[in-house]
Amino acid sequence: MLQLFLHMIERLGMIILIAYLLVQTRLFKHILAKRDQWSVKVQLILIFSVFALLSNLNGVEVSSGEIVVGNLLTSLSPGSSLANTRALTIGISGLIGGPVVGVSVGLISSLFRFIQGGLDPIVYVISSVLIGGVSGGIGYVLAKEGKLPSVAMGSLLGALFESIQMVIILAFSHNFWDAWELVQFIFWPMMLINSLGMAIFLSFIQSTRMKEVQDRAVQTHDVLRLANATLPYFRQGLKTTPCMQAAQEILNYIQVSAVSITDTKEVIAHVGAGSDHHKPGRQILTEMSTGVLETRQVKIARDQEEIGCPHHHCPLEAAIVVPLMTRKGIVGTLKLYFTDAQDLTYIEKNLAEGLGNIFSTQIELGNSETEARLLQDAEIKSLQAQINPHFLFNAMNTISAMIRIDSEKARELLLKLSGYFRANIAGARSNLISLDQELSHVNAYTTLETTRFPDRYTINITVGSGLDDLLVPPFIIQVLVENAFKHAFAERKTENIIDISVQAADDQATIRVRDNGIGINSEKLDQVGKEAVYSDSGTGSALMNLNKRLVHLFGKEARLRFSVEQGTTIYCRIPMKKRGD
Repeated sequence: MLQLFLHMIERLGMIILIAYLLVQTRLFKHILAKRDQWSVKVQLILIFSVFALLSNLNGVEVSSGEIVVGNLLTSLSPGSSLANTRALTIGISGLIGGPVVGVSVGLISSLFRFIQGGLDPIVYVISSVLIGGVSGGIGYVLAKEGKLPSVAMGSLLGALFESIQMVIILAFSHNFWDAWELVQFIFWPMMLINSLGMAIFLSFIQSTRMKEVQDRAVQTHDVLRLANATLPYFRQGLKTTPCMQAAQEILNYIQVSAVSITDTKEVIAHVGAGSDHHKPGRQILTEMSTGVLETRQVKIARDQEEIGCPHHHCPLEAAIVVPLMTRKGIVGTLKLYFTDAQDLTYIEKNLAEGLGNIFSTQIELGNSETEARLLQDAEIKSLQAQINPHFLFNAMNTISAMIRIDSEKARELLLKLSGYFRANIAGARSNLISLDQELSHVNAYTTLETTRFPDRYTINITVGSGLDDLLVPPFIIQVLVENAFKHAFAERKTENIIDISVQAADDQATIRVRDNGIGINSEKLDQVGKEAVYSDSGTGSALMNLNKRLVHLFGKEARLRFSVEQGTTIYCRIPMKKRGD
């Protein structure tokens, strides 16, 4: 009996070594996390069937109370039996995978045991399937609570499963006394070995799960620190300098080979491996990234062909691309690259998705702050306009002079002035107003100005049918018209024309203000609308603020555009949105 125990310890050592190596793999960690899925159950059946077959092949042959020393046991002599760790592997499979896995592994291993032959092989078919069913039932109950057996419980279950096998041998063997002799010889060594093996196997799994929990705690801590570190950068929006800094922070905190950030058209930042040819400012070329921009779904590449980098010596072998979303839709992507495809696991995928959500929220926060600041600026400028002494004095002087000439006209101008200031206050409190309201504001302003300078200006307004309730940013046309009055015509006294046009095409509306004035100096053209441009007649900050509001409300495609042929034309395209949409 002692000799059999020593032989069994030797066999158990091989099984435990393989088990230890198995539970350290990412595949097995993934299986433990997803063991309720059918695809994972199939994987468990395959893995533990291999273990059970190894137990059969590497068992100890027993004949008439004696140990028969041999190599791999592909077949047994008619009067021999087999002491092995099959019950251990079947029991573990059921505890982890449930009844389907336990019974399947029991059936597969028992069929091989039946093929090996020996004394009453049918007995082991019955005992193996029964052990698989019992262990699977226990595993199913524990799985509903999200648990696995403790080490102590596993030790007791190992003894239970081996006891079941011994009972089946006694109950179903053709010769009870031969079976009794066999049980007396193998029971204690096999029960102790399987009990010990079960405890060791479960201790491996428990320690692996504990380490994973600890790793997740550390990872969560790092993610929170990363979110805090990137917040100042992503709040500035998808711009090259802050995004490069954010990408470097991401690379410092998580185990990836490279980090890339894009908007919807080009690469904004790239740090890490491949930086020699993955450069900011280049257009997005890979189908993987364009696919994410189109579908708004996470995509994973596990080889260079899927990544689609045209550089022949690119070191990047795998990638995760996550969409960056705001309330206006997708604004860009976050890419995590790996130089070894094996480093890309479900953990990295989940982490990337979580980071994508965090960074999207940070970008949205930055957009909201910018919009609030721009709206506040507009409100301040509007309030300033109410007390602008030049405009107010000029308008009042015009009305005062008109009282003596045409009192009814003076009354009309006074109403226009009142309407102008009322529109200023209302527009400063809204992100969008109707086109009809905006044109009413413009009409009030132009009426006051053309009355001051009769016959100097001609204002033409053309609006496409059905666009009166189009929603536009407040002051959008008024600012452009005021800009033309101030800057376009210099000292020219006559034939000064301003054309205002609002037309719709497909799902966009084009707002255009054209004048036949002196145009814009070519040296300043690239600056207008992007930054303050100082001159004798103003700073150009009104156009800059209007341009920022358009971009933040509708995206880059809505920015102001300029043409200086035969005067100046300023136009923009905004989405067709009406009240009630």
